[in-house]
Amino acid sequence: MITPVILAGGSGTRLWPLSRQLNPKQFLKLLGDKTMLQQTLERLRWLPCGSPIVVCNEEHRFLAGEQMCEMGIMDFSLILEPTQKNTAPAIALAAIHALTQPPRESEGNDDNPTLLVLPADHVIDDEEAFRKAVEGALPAAGRGRLITFGIVPQRPETGYGYIERGEKHLEDPDLYEVTSFREKPDEKTAQAYMECGNYYWNSGMFLFRAGTYLEELQKHAPEVYEACSNAMKKTTKDLDFIRVDAKAFDLSPSISIDYALMEKTDLASVAPLEAGWSDLGSWSALWEACKKDEANNSILGDVKTIGTEDCLIRAESRLVATLGVKDLVVVETKDAVLVAHRDHVQKIKNLVEEIRENGRHEHLNQREVFRPWGSYDSLEAGERFQVKRITVKPGARTSLQIHHHRAEHWVVVKGSAKVTIDGETVFLTENESAYIPAGKAHALENPGKIPLELIEVQSGSYLGEDDILRLEDRYGR
Repeated sequence: MITPVILAGGSGTRLWPLSRQLNPKQFLKLLGDKTMLQQTLERLRWLPCGSPIVVCNEEHRFLAGEQMCEMGIMDFSLILEPTQKNTAPAIALAAIHALTQPPRESEGNDDNPTLLVLPADHVIDDEEAFRKAVEGALPAAGRGRLITFGIVPQRPETGYGYIERGEKHLEDPDLYEVTSFREKPDEKTAQAYMECGNYYWNSGMFLFRAGTYLEELQKHAPEVYEACSNAMKKTTKDLDFIRVDAKAFDLSPSISIDYALMEKTDLASVAPLEAGWSDLGSWSALWEACKKDEANNSILGDVKTIGTEDCLIRAESRLVATLGVKDLVVVETKDAVLVAHRDHVQKIKNLVEEIRENGRHEHLNQREVFRPWGSYDSLEAGERFQVKRITVKPGARTSLQIHHHRAEHWVVVKGSAKVTIDGETVFLTENESAYIPAGKAHALENPGKIPLELIEVQSGSYLGEDDILRLEDRYGR
């Protein structure tokens, strides 16, 4: 039985403005009606898998947990990274956790589980080929090999790292020794790799025993091993989340599994994989993965085109029209619009960094912000006022809170609301309203069976989201 380890900690800046720091690409529906995380979990149904372990950032915990529950997955472990430390520490946390779980009879009573490590934001079109590659590598993993899956290249790609294969395994004809890992090449080198036939794209997917990984990590990256071991000795359970000791974890170097271990160990093997794989690392990669119309355009949303070819166009909230253009990426959200040539989308990360350095907020979140109780959408803002549309899920409740610098006026437009103001509770239905003066403790709850929608008008001298004092919160914030 395999224990899946899903790495869901990336920031996804290359898919801005759709992907933001607080809602990155692994939690978005980029291809189909499921998010990238959900598609990764769904892919596991073809394999003999036990309960998954998901590692994500602290600030994404509610997104990850809710999307797991939407899939009907209730038996899972969700480990929170206090800070981003790259893949080697993240996998170490999962491996230590896997080894400390009591064996389950339904999962084979294995006290040294086999981990299948998968990034949460990859695409695999041929799931049958993926299943066969994983099952074919299981015997070698059981014998203590550290296996990485190398993607058979379809073109000379400069955006991926490469794995050079060596001799074929005698026991496993579909596996090879790893000779070297190579950095992202220039175009000439990538072409040479392609023609050689001994190089694969580095997918970032792995299969190995938890104990083997930790033993090799202790040997080749002792600082990572020590920090993660100490961090997992002082875990706390918060709702469905596993919190590790932040001070101990902060002592770990930020390093990938390739640098920390795979380039140094004698146990590395590579399994070739041809399965329509992509890491969706850019808008160009997403364009290649999407279905296209007769003009080779990938279009989503309210879009009208004339004389438009080879473009990716996404409209989130309004009409987007193009005329006589080619090879463009056009992405519209409620608060930002990106227009870029497909050959320049690798530079979007630099653009996002400039936005952040300029003190703007568009790198952080979209206009619609998701919370564990629902969401809010900032409709209008001016000097001393702000208007929001608030949606509260059935049975959900905001924290009991105080704002020192603003008052709020709530008008219910759909559903029913239970409003608490300074200990007094009232029930509101459609077209009814409540006023919350500054400094008054208040909470909002949806006691109904349908989403509660209301309009909130804020007024005051300071309207920032940090003007909040939480007195009570069921979500542990």
